[in-house]
Amino acid sequence: VCVCVQDIMKWNGWGYSDSRFLFNKKGQGEFTGKRYRLSGMILPSLKDWFEATFGTSLQHKTPATPTLNVSAVPPPNLVEPFVEELKVAGVAASHDPEGRVFRSHGHCLHEIFALREGRIGRVPDLVVWPNCHNDVVKIVELACKYNVCLMPYGGGTSVSSALECPLEETRSVVSLDTSQMNRILWIDEKNLTVHVEAGIIGQDLERQLNESGYCTGHEPDSMEFSSLGGWVATRASGMKKNIYGNIEDLVVHIKMVTPRGVIEKSCQGPRMSTGPDIHHFIMGSEGTLGVVTEVTMKIRPLPEYQKYGSIVFPNFQQGVSCLREVARQRCAPASIRLMDNEQFQFGHALKPQVSSIFTSFLDGLKKFYITKFKGFEPHHLCVATLLFEGDREKVLQHEKQVYDIAAKFGGLAAGEDNGQRGYMLTFVIAYLRDLGMDYYVIGESFETSVPWDRVLDLCRNVKERIVRECKERGVQFPPFSTCRVTQTYDAGACVYFYFAFNYRGLADPLHVYERVEHEAREEILANGGSLSHHHGVGKLRKEWMREAVSTVGLGMLQSVKEYVDPNNIFGNRNLL
Repeated sequence: VCVCVQDIMKWNGWGYSDSRFLFNKKGQGEFTGKRYRLSGMILPSLKDWFEATFGTSLQHKTPATPTLNVSAVPPPNLVEPFVEELKVAGVAASHDPEGRVFRSHGHCLHEIFALREGRIGRVPDLVVWPNCHNDVVKIVELACKYNVCLMPYGGGTSVSSALECPLEETRSVVSLDTSQMNRILWIDEKNLTVHVEAGIIGQDLERQLNESGYCTGHEPDSMEFSSLGGWVATRASGMKKNIYGNIEDLVVHIKMVTPRGVIEKSCQGPRMSTGPDIHHFIMGSEGTLGVVTEVTMKIRPLPEYQKYGSIVFPNFQQGVSCLREVARQRCAPASIRLMDNEQFQFGHALKPQVSSIFTSFLDGLKKFYITKFKGFEPHHLCVATLLFEGDREKVLQHEKQVYDIAAKFGGLAAGEDNGQRGYMLTFVIAYLRDLGMDYYVIGESFETSVPWDRVLDLCRNVKERIVRECKERGVQFPPFSTCRVTQTYDAGACVYFYFAFNYRGLADPLHVYERVEHEAREEILANGGSLSHHHGVGKLRKEWMREAVSTVGLGMLQSVKEYVDPNNIFGNRNLL
């Protein structure tokens, strides 16, 4: 039964089984596999950066449990008539323990940490694989008939505890895996729209559209593994939203199956004034109201030209001021990201071995020029990475405009290669957490959106709060606490934080980590930041929902839930 994904993916870590960071016998960093530009390369600076940043030693290892102990998986609580009727309806289902564990979690630290230690909590009792919209209708009808709890599953990349089975759930829990609903149903070249089943994975959607000369342009960092239905359910954002928009801008039509029946609009019009937009009840509903089965999205012809770039700024403040001015003039490229100094050093540690003396000599010259001649302080400078897309002539004009603005804030063009490397690292960075966990280092990323006038304060205060909380909770070595501005808007920006620390000597490292993350979120909210820009709420952040949307707002959402799903068939307990 449909298990192909779990055959090539790690069961207790991020991404493909054949791709991982490790330190080889000589102590050099290495990235295995053949899937990425960094694959098979030696990373000579990684060890020194890793040991200096975390105070770790490669002698002290904390390896993961290599294989799943099937006997540790609780036996399934099956409702036999439900299973029988699924069979009659021709819907594929399985209660194989590996498959149930694979779909029982997302990628929060506590979820992966437990799996690495071989600890298995509550897992779904059954996995079902609908093949099309009508299969979903049948599954939901049967779930209502037998009072079974359904949990939709897309790509499993959630970082909000959204996929964890609620411990208090006593009913049979069924994971509804949409992966077999992965077809493009039609492309409309007159209206530039595409109608797609919601289980399709991001990279497959873009690849198939590219073959016809089109793209959606929606590229979240998880696009290799996350699904279209997951994007809709969490209100996702993509790296190139400046050109193509976020998911709410891309969606034209949604079909969703709920216990009350199917929700969809009657036409594919580009905009309507028909009361509150029902799409906005579906987007962000995080699997609490039903299953998204089909989506119509806008598409664009593939851009004829793409160009990367990078800019070095003397400090983070100047960099933020530049991004603010670019947003004010509404001339942001497809993507513009600004990383702080810690993240710049970190990116530098991931530089692969240079093949020629000439390249390293040139690198040295560039560094000398920036630090000595231009007076940039190596421990303050920061870097923006850029991606321009469109007609060649327009891209070159656009590029000049952005670099001219940067110059007013002391920014120096730092070449296409650095920009391209920055974006390439986007897809491998998630693999680094597993390396950390091999050596007593735990960490996580989290994000927010914030008005422009609060960006600098929020970045500084949150990073300082993380350092302070770690110290107060007995973390021996200063944590790695860093941020980047990843998206710009007219009225604000999205800020992304990474933090990690060495947990040797802590009795309960997970508890310490969770308290620090909790305090960091409190600090974000106190500094005018949002509860989430694109990760969603899940179960991890729902304690702040009332504060985020007001008591009345929460009541409205609750009323929708009670009407659409009165028996809580979609009982993942996210959001509410």
